[in-house]
Amino acid sequence: MDLPETLPARLYLLAYLPAREHLAQRTDLGLLLRAAVLADLLQRGLVRDEKGAPVPDLPAPALLDPLLAPTLEEIAESRPRRWERWITHGNHGAVRAVRDRLVEDGVLDLEQRRLLGLFPGLRPVLPDPEVRERLLAGFTAALTDPLPQVRPGQAALVALVAEGRLRHLLPARERHARRERIGELAVQAGPVPHALRKALRARHSSYGGG
Repeated sequence: MDLPETLPARLYLLAYLPAREHLAQRTDLGLLLRAAVLADLLQRGLVRDEKGAPVPDLPAPALLDPLLAPTLEEIAESRPRRWERWITHGNHGAVRAVRDRLVEDGVLDLEQRRLLGLFPGLRPVLPDPEVRERLLAGFTAALTDPLPQVRPGQAALVALVAEGRLRHLLPARERHARRERIGELAVQAGPVPHALRKALRARHSSYGGG
């Protein structure tokens, strides 16, 4: 099976824990996925950074992936907003949107389960674990391969995972040990990882302030 083409789909699969059949860092995952959408648009040249905000650049292709197209359209029709505002915008529906896209593409299945043994719900199941294993191999390579060999998408995923504190992928000790390399990858990824940091800090400050 081919790997998903978009960064949000790839990030979702990296956040998926096959042994538990659920997602890591679910509270903040919507923000990470929104950041992945913006990073993808930036790498495709469909938006550019202008004074700290994404603005449309190249014309939108006719068959742009549905995970990316709505955000690009909103950016084109809206007044300029800073990257972190776009990360926060729409983040509550991001996890389901990416999940449903992966189901539509046949990468994920949804199974009926009872949550806590009582409440009916849907749980994502990954029928082909090799897809995630290949993504993990690329993730690891981005941390170890010579920097010129790292593809922009891999650099963005590592930078977003580091900012999002997905500890099953980057434990705190490893994140600290590789902080210089992660910083280099974040530079390649552009302004989005730093904007994700701001969005996460704002959310956590809001929670802390009650």
